[in-house]
Amino acid sequence: MRVKVLSRNPDDYVRETKLDLQRVPRNYDPALHPFEVPREYVRALNATKLERVFAKPFLGSLDGHRDGVNCMAKHPKSLSTVLSGACDGEVKIWNLTKRQCIRTIQAHEGFVRGICARFCGTSFFTVGDDKTVKQWKMESPEYGEEEPIHTILGKTVYTGIDHHWKEAVFATCGQQVDIWDEQRTSPMCSLTWGFDSISSVKFNPIETYLLGSCASDRNIVLYDMRKSTPLKKVILNMRTNTLCWNPMEAFIFTAANEDYNLYTFDMRFLESPVMVHMDHVSAVLDVDYSPTGKEFVSASFDKSIRIFPVDKGHSREVYHTKRMQHVITVKWTSDSKYILCGSDEMNIRLWKANASEKLGVLAPREKAAMNYNQKLKEKFQYHPKIRRIAQHRHLPKSIFCQIKEQRIMREARRRKELNRRKHSKPGSVPLVSERKKHIVAVVK
Repeated sequence: MRVKVLSRNPDDYVRETKLDLQRVPRNYDPALHPFEVPREYVRALNATKLERVFAKPFLGSLDGHRDGVNCMAKHPKSLSTVLSGACDGEVKIWNLTKRQCIRTIQAHEGFVRGICARFCGTSFFTVGDDKTVKQWKMESPEYGEEEPIHTILGKTVYTGIDHHWKEAVFATCGQQVDIWDEQRTSPMCSLTWGFDSISSVKFNPIETYLLGSCASDRNIVLYDMRKSTPLKKVILNMRTNTLCWNPMEAFIFTAANEDYNLYTFDMRFLESPVMVHMDHVSAVLDVDYSPTGKEFVSASFDKSIRIFPVDKGHSREVYHTKRMQHVITVKWTSDSKYILCGSDEMNIRLWKANASEKLGVLAPREKAAMNYNQKLKEKFQYHPKIRRIAQHRHLPKSIFCQIKEQRIMREARRRKELNRRKHSKPGSVPLVSERKKHIVAVVK
């Protein structure tokens, strides 16, 4: 007669010390766990609800400007330093960790139109309504009045400035795009295509000799510094206010347009945008990419900022406060955690890039729980109930009503087009995709 004896290894269930966690044996055979999916669904639902409960993105505001904040720039080497220029010609340097202004400069008479830091972080450049380009030291002087290192007197008003990512070269825009050497008082070369004023110019962070500019005659023009002529331009239905290059993909850039949309283009194929991002209900004034290149943030005249994934047509997040007015400028910090926005009512606001993210040091168990919840949310993200909770946002009444109104208008246009196609000769009313509707022409 055979007798089966139970044998247990104490290492499998006995704790080494009383501080250790209790060891629980688990059998992962799916046949023994018939309720695994329902349980996981409940956990995913709870995780999604808690994410919305803890979504408190607003961290604080930087007060000190006496006029609307018109432009901002990040320090290339320091995460805690940010520069801002106002409509009264004042430039402030802020320390984000202390949330204090560490230095104030009366840089220009009239608006500060553009501000950018040198790639090494030792100095920064400003342009204003007084037709000057000024270079300033990043460190404050030990004594005496604040004086610029270098001043260039121009013939026309400069509306924007950007510095090369690796060389002592910067570009300004106004009536034309000028490329300057830091040591000279006249531009190395001037690039122009058309006769309208250019509102913004940006260097490509990867292919550093490429530039993009936006003009008020609805053009987006691409230039190559090594050539004396522009490369090509795309003409849209309405004016583009600014553009931003993707820091991870050299050919991709996103343009913020007056028609409430943002357009992501591949510069090799400008005939149609890669993606049209639609959610704002007023003109989009500024756009900035996250360092990962997977998302970007946009600032709008509708008093809100939105975060868009690069490959999605709609925003994943919208931020607003009761006091925030038209948002003119926005920046995503270099550690990809925070967003800064400057608005009309003299405030710079600091937001979390991920609304429900817990700040500070996380314990290993907290990290594990967060990762587990994230995977559950991804697994069940298309379930109707979870999707509804995850996508729900409280909006100001004005934005809510405008979204409703635009939806009705879009539906009416679609219905009209369907009726026209139905009652016309086959093929006489062609189908035009949303991506191609807004492009007028591409000129090479």
